Amino acid sequence: MSFMLGITPWPVLSAVLWIVLITAALYLIRGTAHKTIQAAAGSLHRSFRIASKAVTRSEKNLAARNRDVLLAAGREAKERIIEREFDRINETVRKDLANYSALHRSLSESIGRIEKDHQEAVDVPPDPPGWVKAVEAVAEMDAKEGRTHIGSILSDIHKSLIKAHKEAMSAYHVASGKRHKLLRHMRPDWRQIQQTLAAVGKNVDSLLSRSVTIDRHMQEYEDIVHGQDRATSVLSSSSLVNFFVSAFVLCIAIGGATINFSLIARPMAEMVGGTSLIGNFRTADIAALVIILVEISMGLFLMESLRITRLFPVIGALPDKTRVRMVWITFSILFLLASVEAGLAYMREVLLHDELATSALLRGDIGATATGEYMWITTAAQMGMGFILPFALTFVAIPLETFVHSLRTVVGLIGLSFLRVLSLLLRLLGNVFLYLGVLLKQLYDIPLFVPLWFEERVARQAESDTLLGRAGQ
Repeated sequence: MSFMLGITPWPVLSAVLWIVLITAALYLIRGTAHKTIQAAAGSLHRSFRIASKAVTRSEKNLAARNRDVLLAAGREAKERIIEREFDRINETVRKDLANYSALHRSLSESIGRIEKDHQEAVDVPPDPPGWVKAVEAVAEMDAKEGRTHIGSILSDIHKSLIKAHKEAMSAYHVASGKRHKLLRHMRPDWRQIQQTLAAVGKNVDSLLSRSVTIDRHMQEYEDIVHGQDRATSVLSSSSLVNFFVSAFVLCIAIGGATINFSLIARPMAEMVGGTSLIGNFRTADIAALVIILVEISMGLFLMESLRITRLFPVIGALPDKTRVRMVWITFSILFLLASVEAGLAYMREVLLHDELATSALLRGDIGATATGEYMWITTAAQMGMGFILPFALTFVAIPLETFVHSLRTVVGLIGLSFLRVLSLLLRLLGNVFLYLGVLLKQLYDIPLFVPLWFEERVARQAESDTLLGRAGQ
């Protein structure tokens, strides 16, 4: 600075001289500087715009891929549901058709018995007695004939009438009792027919309700196959719900695995040594963790062998005989590991009692060394937890499968959101650099306000002279 201000004997004059020289230099290269700033800003703007378009294309490709993956997963899940519904209908129809011949025979026999009893129970009116004609004949006799034997005839007719009436009433009572007995015999057949028809009606209603469910699933399946937006939105929301629910269940399973780890870590230290290390971790902790992981693996293989989950297609494609053998093998291994954990839990309780007794002896508290009367409750509880938790961890395969399948959709949605934000930021940065170039040109012209003012004045004067010249012509 002293050298720059020392080019003349007067520092102020030197500073003014330098300002004039720098201003003149900046003014002379103004056009080139503006072009350079504009070119740099334009190139950065175009670069960021191209990058934004590339990210937008990647976003569209990822959205298409996520849509295909989502539709494929939804189609597979819907096919499994429809297949299960058809299996249920097939089982119901098979049972009904298997019993159809017996049902038809039972209904035919019941209806035949009812018809036979009904025909026998028909109320047939008794034939009119023979004395009716005799009464008519006597009534037609002329009373003037004076026959004395008419009175005796009428007396005999009266006696016969009373006797015939008694016999007719007795026969009628017997026939009515027989008909009522036949009608009572028809009651069980009617009940059997009613129960059979009620069972048939229940099966038919079940088939109708399941057919309605299948129609709904088929409509949803067609929407998925055709790739409609409504089906995609439904599948996306369903995947998000399944993701969070399965993540919550997996967190619960991790808590159960942690409790299981605490049950067997301490006795494992007595078995493999509490001071040995593998890296920075204790060997006992690693051994306990390996046992838990093996139990979870056996549970996964068991679920795959039972075809409850489909994480490993190779296991599901095994022959039925081999798959059943695998079920028994994995269950046996899981049962043995659960038994081992129950023994380790008992060993943990024994070690805890020994430590309590030792600490009591060291303190001199003889009475505290006695084992409590109800200590067996905690021992049984720990053994039960050690035996049950491995089987409970077996069902982790179900939320794990749901979590894995829904994770693809969630990761795709997160990737789409990231690419969308990145495209917006790149476009915003491109516009920022474009307007930054305009700002830099304006800032470049600020120190040149004096020559630019003179340039503007000269330009205006030249323009006014040109206008005056045109007006004079």
